[in-house]
Order: sequence, then C-alpha cells, then structure tokens
Amino acid sequence: MTAWSKQYLEWIKTNVHFEYKALEVTLLNYLHEVEHVAKRIVDLETAIDEAVREAPAELRALIEALQALRGVAQTTAATIVSELGSVMRFASPRQLMGYSGLVASEHSSGGRVQRGAITKSGNAHLRRVLVEASWSYHHRPNGTGFLLRRQKSLGLSKEVKAIAWKAQQRLNKRYKTLTARGKNKNQVVTAIARELFGFIWAIAVKTENQKLAAGQGGMDKPHATQTSSVGPDPRPSRPSPAGALRAAWTGSGPART
Repeated sequence: MTAWSKQYLEWIKTNVHFEYKALEVTLLNYLHEVEHVAKRIVDLETAIDEAVREAPAELRALIEALQALRGVAQTTAATIVSELGSVMRFASPRQLMGYSGLVASEHSSGGRVQRGAITKSGNAHLRRVLVEASWSYHHRPNGTGFLLRRQKSLGLSKEVKAIAWKAQQRLNKRYKTLTARGKNKNQVVTAIARELFGFIWAIAVKTENQKLAAGQGGMDKPHATQTSSVGPDPRPSRPSPAGALRAAWTGSGPART
C-alpha cells in the first residue's frame, strides 16, 4: 500500500496505455486487483481494531503492553495474544520457545548429542509473525519516532518499557555478534525470534500479574507474586498458581470488577 500510492496509480491510469486491446485489459485487471487487495487490507485492519476494543480487559491490556516491543504493532500483538491466550500457563520462557517450534532439534545416540535445525513442531502462525518482527532488531537501539509515540499513546508502564528497551539492546547486540561470525541472516533472525519470546514472556507475565492483582484486591495476595526477571532467563520464578490464573482468565472464579 505504501509503494502503490494514489498518485502512482493515477499516473498509470493516465499515462500507461497499450496498442493492443488484450494488453490494455490485462493492465486494467492488474490495477483492479491492486485496489481490491488494498481495500481488503483496510477492512481487515478495521475489523482487528474493533475486535481489540471489544476484547476483555485482560486481553486488551496484554495486547497494548506487547506493543512496547520494537517490531510488534497492534496486528502482531493481537496475533500473539490470540494464538497464546494466557502466557502465564508457560512456567518459563523456554517452554514458550518450545511451543513455537523455534528451538533446535536434537539427535541423540548413547552419550552423543547433536543439535540440528529448528523443530518447527509448534504454532506455525505464531512463529511466522515473530520472525517477521525480529528483522527490525538489526537496526541499532532507538527509542524515538513512531515507537516512542506508540508507547506514549498507550500509556505503558515504566516496567514494561524497560523490558522493551532491554530487548532492543540485547537482541541488536546478538544480531551483530552472530552476523560477525558469518552466520546466515535467516538463521540469525530465527535465533533473535527465539530470544524475543523471552521478552514477550516477561512483559506478559508482568501485565497479567498486575491485572490479576488489581482484580482480586492488591499485590499482597499469595497468587500475585511478581517475577523478578525482565529478560529471557530460562529459570525465572513461577508467577502464580495455574488454578488461580485459569479461574481469573475464564471467569469461573470470583466476580471481578
């Protein structure tokens, strides 16, 4: 939609013509298809906006918090949340990485262990959007411009923005290190996507903990213990019992205001 601007389409319609009618019809067919696809994109984005506005408060807060990350705007954040549901059902970032299929496969024989390509055994749609988002981390860390405006408009907490900034610094450094070793860029971005899941886990757990605590009377409750990790530590503390989370998430527990 950015490249095929309105002015460019008008220029084609006015100045590009062919002698043969068949070629002229083909050109018009291509132009109509471009306009049709552009309209579909606008309609789908409008539908996503409406779905996010009508979503439960817990989901809406999580979608907004994930947009603190570079490369994760509303469509990507909504995709992550719709595919994962509650992230707190994963006890650690490593479990979340395994669910996505971005972990290395293993071929073992006796005492010999050999690592191979990623398993691709998890959620393919989730894996695709995270790999696309990870390409943005080859740029140097930057907290200005569109990302800053998005964070301000959503009113995100300092804790969430701190995790997102740490993600920029770590993942950009990781990208430079791996490319300096001569690694294939597609493999590098896949590795970045795997680590990005760790920061998604950290933001989601902090956001869900805050919502769960706000709905059940404050952070002094036993189930609302905050996690101390803000990065992709493979062994962070468990944020809350799964039973309490399921009750809060599904609405089967005490009524929440």
